[in-house]
Amino acid sequence: MPLGERYGGDKSESRYCGVETDFDDDMPNLLSLNIHGGFDFVIATLHAGFSSDAQMDPNYRPSLVDDDTSRSHALPFAGSDLVLSPSQWSSHVVGKISSWIDLDSEDETLRKDSEIALKQEIAWASHLSLQACLLPTPKGTSCANYAKCLNQILQNLGSMQLWLRIPLEKSEDDTDASSPDFMGEGHNDSWELWNSFRLLCEHHSQLSVALDILSSLPSASSVARWFGEPSFLTNARGYPCLSKRQQRLTTAFFDHSIQIVISGQPVHNIPLGASESNVDNNAEGGWRHPLKSYLDYVAFLYQKMDPLPEQERFEPLMDNLEAQTYETFEKDTVKYSQYQRAVAKALVDRVSDENASSVTTVLMVVGAGRGPLVRASLQAAEETERKLKIYAVEKNPNAVVTLHSLVKLEGWEERVTIVSCDMRNWNAPEKADILVSELLGSFGDNELSPECLDGAQRFLKEDGISIPSSYTSFIQPVTACKLYNDVKPWFLFPHIKSHKDLLHFETAYVVKLHRVARLAHTQPVFTFTHPEDLSKTSNQRYKKLRFDIPSDTGSSLIHGFAGYFDATLYKDVHLGIEPSTATPNMFSWFPIFFPLRTPVYVQPGTPLEVHFWRCCGSTKVWYEWCVTSPSASAMHNTNGRSYWVGL
Repeated sequence: MPLGERYGGDKSESRYCGVETDFDDDMPNLLSLNIHGGFDFVIATLHAGFSSDAQMDPNYRPSLVDDDTSRSHALPFAGSDLVLSPSQWSSHVVGKISSWIDLDSEDETLRKDSEIALKQEIAWASHLSLQACLLPTPKGTSCANYAKCLNQILQNLGSMQLWLRIPLEKSEDDTDASSPDFMGEGHNDSWELWNSFRLLCEHHSQLSVALDILSSLPSASSVARWFGEPSFLTNARGYPCLSKRQQRLTTAFFDHSIQIVISGQPVHNIPLGASESNVDNNAEGGWRHPLKSYLDYVAFLYQKMDPLPEQERFEPLMDNLEAQTYETFEKDTVKYSQYQRAVAKALVDRVSDENASSVTTVLMVVGAGRGPLVRASLQAAEETERKLKIYAVEKNPNAVVTLHSLVKLEGWEERVTIVSCDMRNWNAPEKADILVSELLGSFGDNELSPECLDGAQRFLKEDGISIPSSYTSFIQPVTACKLYNDVKPWFLFPHIKSHKDLLHFETAYVVKLHRVARLAHTQPVFTFTHPEDLSKTSNQRYKKLRFDIPSDTGSSLIHGFAGYFDATLYKDVHLGIEPSTATPNMFSWFPIFFPLRTPVYVQPGTPLEVHFWRCCGSTKVWYEWCVTSPSASAMHNTNGRSYWVGL
């Protein structure tokens, strides 16, 4: 069964735990013992028979089989597929490829045997409809032939996943890019080994890494690189209680959709008692799996984690919203609470206590939707005991219907005037003291907030207040292999669909970022302030940024840039999604991702230089971006050829 749900969470967020097994010629019994022992799947060898009538020498090599035998008999690398049902094979068994395989050996016979055995075993696993196979760790620093053979297999593989076993290790002092051993035989940075391998395999989406977590761990910065990989986590030796660093690592990986494998023999003598008995009342015959204590501990680590936030996905919004989208946004009570605080502070600053009963403040909500900002503003007026007159301007006629119903239901007719019009075409009957809007996108200005508020600024008095008063976009380099693979097929195989080659690699995506490694702190990009001196300001922007990735991170592969924003609503009231200052429990915005057509490899100590432009035309606004160091990338989205927002 799954590790369980997080407290207050959802069963759909469950993770699964398997167990690595030694060779056993009775596969049905092996599977039964481990499944009834609480594990979800087993990792079992494929190089030997699974039934007693198909036993063979585990030291089998293709070169030891003579030609007559190979032509007249079934090769002895596997047993019958009938020992388990098809659903058992596909749901509960992960194949383990022979560990002796060495495709880059200098011994030609061993190398050829390895190529044949690898193809045989993966073909057999595919025949069994296994969901995945665990590949042995490359034997040396060179893995070119291993990758070449695997790449050939991947081109014709069905849906099965391949997990390359890599030990999580890195020399703590191996961080100097100038060291002669940095990329030679002396280095033992496992991420370098994995990165070389997956580059040779063209970032294939069916190839993932299976990390062996050892007793000693690399630095936190070095480990963080793995969070951007499609990973499958293993544990080389089970421990009833992991170290604090191992606990943090394991729980961090849980947020990246991994699975766990417990490997090895029990190494702790668990005292018998009510909570740690060798008898499992839920198992047949009262038997308890010898690794059950380790499984329970991993489940405990998972279940005590905080639940993940909502994972809806929103694209930049140009058209009229649907009712369901409005409803989703309106549930974000944290956001509207911040708006209410900002309006309350502005009302107090605008009207003194002495004039509170005699002065009416004019407030305009531009982009009123179905009325959440109207409600927040009226609640702020009641809280501060200020008189308020509101103009609610909304261009979506469907939302205006709901807005009229809300005003009538709440009895706001005397205080709220509804304007069914695009704010750019409206002639206001009077000037506003306060202008309130929620036009921000995930990158701050990516949904045309500057252009819309510049147009609405004519409604505002000379000393009027805009809420928000300013907002800044931020970016940071990330390793995001999953996102890159999601985009890549369109780029590599444009003939499959009728899309242009560059379209998907020059488009910014609004998406919840789970499987990413954030490689450096965020840096500010573009800032906009309202109200603005329109005679002196253009909404075009350019920013050059330099990121220094911590030296103990090791080498990194940059797939693109994660974008965020932080906004000042009024004075000290802010909201945003920039990680270091993000507003807690707010879900209206997810980060934005700017991909790179070709990932950029960055060695330790080498700065990453990035350029971003915000460009404005007569009918659209778009971004362009590129990298100039450590190597130059192509310019992305020139003239908004792939991605833009229409004015």
